[in-house]
Amino acid sequence: MRTQRLAVLGSTGSIGRNTLDVAARHAQHIEVVALAASASVDEMAAQCARFRPRVAAMASAPHAAQLADKLKSEGVPTQVLAGAQAAEESAAAADVDTVMGAIVGAAGLAPCMAAARAGKRLLLANKEALVVGGDIFLRAVEQGGATLLPIDSEHSAIFQSLPADRAEWPRQVERIILTASGGPFRQRAPETLQGVTPEEACAHPNWSMGRKISVDSATMMNKALEVIEARWLFDVAPEQIEVLIHPQSVIHSMVRYRDGSVLAQLGTTDMRTPISYGLAWPQRMESGAPALDFAALAPLTFEPADSAENRARFPALALAWEALRGPRGACAVLNAANEEAVAAFLQRRIRFDQIYAAVRATLDATDPGNPHDLPALLALHDKARAAAQEQIARLAK
Repeated sequence: MRTQRLAVLGSTGSIGRNTLDVAARHAQHIEVVALAASASVDEMAAQCARFRPRVAAMASAPHAAQLADKLKSEGVPTQVLAGAQAAEESAAAADVDTVMGAIVGAAGLAPCMAAARAGKRLLLANKEALVVGGDIFLRAVEQGGATLLPIDSEHSAIFQSLPADRAEWPRQVERIILTASGGPFRQRAPETLQGVTPEEACAHPNWSMGRKISVDSATMMNKALEVIEARWLFDVAPEQIEVLIHPQSVIHSMVRYRDGSVLAQLGTTDMRTPISYGLAWPQRMESGAPALDFAALAPLTFEPADSAENRARFPALALAWEALRGPRGACAVLNAANEEAVAAFLQRRIRFDQIYAAVRATLDATDPGNPHDLPALLALHDKARAAAQEQIARLAK
């Protein structure tokens, strides 16, 4: 396995912690040189004490000051930086060759773009880089000569199931099948969803995730964002992407070939598997994830995501194809509206079923335009956030 110098953006989140767990297992090959996080000072301090990175970046100056004081008192020599620009600087630094992009939300777009422009090996766990950035982000990857490797379990599974030669993808691949667990409300009557609490929505049956991602799983907006991500990652038409509900989350996704064959990647529900694959690619290495025990598996079942009942239960899913058919900025509007709506639900300002209503109304009320660069995309994202806040205020009355 190649030796690499690693920056982890979003190091205190679930993906970041799992990345550091894998890195620690291969310390002879992986040097952690930069960490970036939002506000978790104590956890960041513990990570700095363990891995001794050159630099640690916090999103705000007050949190950075707290971290600096803490590290100084503990004798940890890590340099502390502050602000959104600090994560971008860490991603593009000369002593970094591999970047784990795991900052949640649109805040992760600019640092991932910086890593792409700097030609890094970019392990992408931030959906928004492609959902919001789309072809603009991919252009930065190409121009920078970066290597882009997907870390979401579904997209990693697809990547592992595709031909090694990218030129063969359009000639051989008929369809990409994204699997979805269905979340905590897969069997719940659609008419009862308005009474869902944040605690219920965050109780995912298979995966341990952050609150925002857990709510996205409960609405299946996460799968809508993954459809958009897959369209860009694998250069397929939206109509070639299918979502299949697979409650056991053993098959992480599949590729259907033109000869009728279907290749799938299976594994336990442990994010260290796709993370280790991204770090070791094109080789493999031990991840710490438990092996799949086929003899102990329950039966594997599948349900159509587009059945009439599931369309009523998960109306957000269809927004992926609608946004992809729209103008370039439509996916950015979708993402911004969802971020605001989920935040409002977690704050108990709107009901669970009103998440979709807020997103739908924002899409209808916002002209997405045709942004051609990162500043225009971020301006559109801010505009859509403001529009979503107006819709949320109306719903909250």
